[in-house]
Amino acid sequence: MTRILADLPDEDIKWLDARAAEQGKSRASVLRDVVHTYKTQVQTESGKDWLDQAFGIWKDRTDIGDSVEWQRRERASWTRPWDDDFEDVAKEFPDLFDEHDWAERKRYLDMSSDQVAVRKRSGR
Repeated sequence: MTRILADLPDEDIKWLDARAAEQGKSRASVLRDVVHTYKTQVQTESGKDWLDQAFGIWKDRTDIGDSVEWQRRERASWTRPWDDDFEDVAKEFPDLFDEHDWAERKRYLDMSSDQVAVRKRSGR
Protein backbone atom coordinates (compact mmCIF):
# COMPACT_ATOMS: atom_id res chain seq x y z
CA MET A 1 0.00 0.00 0.00
CA THR A 2 1.31 3.43 -0.95
CA ARG A 3 1.32 6.21 1.57
CA ILE A 4 0.15 9.65 0.41
CA LEU A 5 0.27 13.18 1.69
CA ALA A 6 -2.97 15.09 1.10
CA ASP A 7 -4.08 18.57 2.08
CA LEU A 8 -7.67 18.68 3.35
CA PRO A 9 -9.67 21.55 4.84
CA ASP A 10 -10.00 21.49 8.62
CA GLU A 11 -13.75 20.81 8.42
CA ASP A 12 -13.08 17.67 6.34
CA ILE A 13 -10.53 16.49 8.89
CA LYS A 14 -13.09 17.02 11.66
CA TRP A 15 -15.64 15.05 9.66
CA LEU A 16 -13.14 12.21 9.10
CA ASP A 17 -12.24 12.17 12.80
CA ALA A 18 -15.92 12.04 13.78
CA ARG A 19 -16.62 9.13 11.36
CA ALA A 20 -13.51 7.32 12.61
CA ALA A 21 -14.60 7.72 16.24
CA GLU A 22 -18.14 6.50 15.42
CA GLN A 23 -16.82 3.43 13.63
CA GLY A 24 -13.88 2.71 15.91
CA LYS A 25 -11.45 3.04 13.02
CA SER A 26 -8.46 5.15 12.19
CA ARG A 27 -8.76 8.27 10.08
CA ALA A 28 -6.76 6.51 7.33
CA SER A 29 -9.13 3.53 7.37
CA VAL A 30 -12.18 5.77 6.98
CA LEU A 31 -10.44 7.63 4.17
CA ARG A 32 -9.72 4.31 2.39
CA ASP A 33 -13.39 3.34 2.77
CA VAL A 34 -14.50 6.70 1.36
CA VAL A 35 -12.17 6.40 -1.62
CA HIS A 36 -13.36 2.83 -2.26
CA THR A 37 -17.01 3.89 -2.11
CA TYR A 38 -16.41 6.82 -4.41
CA LYS A 39 -14.44 4.68 -6.84
CA THR A 40 -17.24 2.08 -6.95
CA GLN A 41 -19.85 4.79 -7.50
CA VAL A 42 -17.93 6.45 -10.32
CA GLN A 43 -17.21 3.13 -12.06
CA THR A 44 -20.85 2.14 -11.81
CA GLU A 45 -22.04 5.45 -13.24
CA SER A 46 -19.55 5.64 -16.09
CA GLY A 47 -18.51 2.06 -16.74
CA LYS A 48 -20.10 -1.21 -17.59
CA ASP A 49 -19.74 -2.85 -14.17
CA TRP A 50 -23.52 -3.02 -13.97
CA LEU A 51 -23.47 -5.22 -17.05
CA ASP A 52 -20.94 -7.58 -15.49
CA GLN A 53 -23.01 -7.74 -12.33
CA ALA A 54 -26.18 -8.55 -14.27
CA PHE A 55 -24.63 -11.15 -16.58
CA GLY A 56 -26.09 -14.56 -15.81
CA ILE A 57 -28.56 -13.21 -13.27
CA TRP A 58 -31.30 -15.54 -14.54
CA LYS A 59 -29.12 -18.64 -14.82
CA ASP A 60 -30.71 -20.38 -11.83
CA ARG A 61 -34.33 -19.49 -12.60
CA THR A 62 -36.61 -22.48 -12.76
CA ASP A 63 -39.92 -20.71 -13.35
CA ILE A 64 -39.25 -20.07 -17.04
CA GLY A 65 -38.06 -23.51 -18.13
CA ASP A 66 -35.50 -23.54 -20.90
CA SER A 67 -34.27 -19.95 -21.14
CA VAL A 68 -33.62 -20.07 -24.88
CA GLU A 69 -37.15 -21.36 -25.55
CA TRP A 70 -38.57 -18.73 -23.21
CA GLN A 71 -36.70 -16.00 -25.08
CA ARG A 72 -37.86 -17.30 -28.48
CA ARG A 73 -41.44 -17.36 -27.25
CA GLU A 74 -41.17 -13.81 -25.88
CA ARG A 75 -39.82 -12.56 -29.20
CA ALA A 76 -42.52 -14.47 -31.08
CA SER A 77 -45.15 -12.66 -29.03
CA TRP A 78 -43.94 -9.39 -30.55
CA THR A 79 -44.84 -10.60 -34.07
CA ARG A 80 -47.66 -8.67 -35.71
CA PRO A 81 -49.99 -9.75 -38.54
CA TRP A 82 -48.23 -7.45 -41.02
CA ASP A 83 -44.79 -8.94 -40.31
CA ASP A 84 -43.35 -11.05 -43.13
CA ASP A 85 -42.73 -13.99 -40.81
CA PHE A 86 -46.18 -13.93 -39.16
CA GLU A 87 -47.33 -17.24 -40.64
CA ASP A 88 -44.12 -19.08 -39.72
CA VAL A 89 -44.20 -17.74 -36.17
CA ALA A 90 -47.91 -18.50 -35.82
CA LYS A 91 -47.28 -22.12 -36.87
CA GLU A 92 -44.58 -22.50 -34.26
CA PHE A 93 -46.50 -20.73 -31.47
CA PRO A 94 -50.20 -21.05 -32.40
CA ASP A 95 -51.40 -20.24 -28.89
CA LEU A 96 -49.98 -16.72 -29.15
CA PHE A 97 -52.37 -15.73 -31.93
CA ASP A 98 -56.17 -15.67 -32.12
CA GLU A 99 -58.87 -15.15 -34.74
CA HIS A 100 -58.42 -11.39 -34.55
CA ASP A 101 -54.74 -11.73 -35.53
CA TRP A 102 -55.63 -13.93 -38.49
CA ALA A 103 -58.37 -11.49 -39.56
CA GLU A 104 -55.80 -8.67 -39.40
CA ARG A 105 -53.39 -10.79 -41.44
CA LYS A 106 -56.05 -11.36 -44.12
CA ARG A 107 -56.89 -7.67 -44.18
CA TYR A 108 -53.21 -6.78 -44.53
CA LEU A 109 -52.70 -9.26 -47.37
CA ASP A 110 -55.84 -8.02 -49.13
CA MET A 111 -54.63 -4.44 -48.87
CA SER A 112 -51.19 -5.45 -50.15
CA SER A 113 -52.63 -7.30 -53.13
CA ASP A 114 -54.94 -4.35 -53.89
CA GLN A 115 -51.94 -2.01 -53.97
CA VAL A 116 -50.09 -4.36 -56.33
CA ALA A 117 -53.12 -4.48 -58.64
CA VAL A 118 -53.39 -0.67 -58.65
CA ARG A 119 -49.71 -0.37 -59.53
CA LYS A 120 -50.06 -2.85 -62.38
CA ARG A 121 -53.05 -0.97 -63.77
CA SER A 122 -51.29 2.37 -63.54
CA GLY A 123 -48.13 1.00 -65.16
CA ARG A 124 -45.80 1.57 -62.20
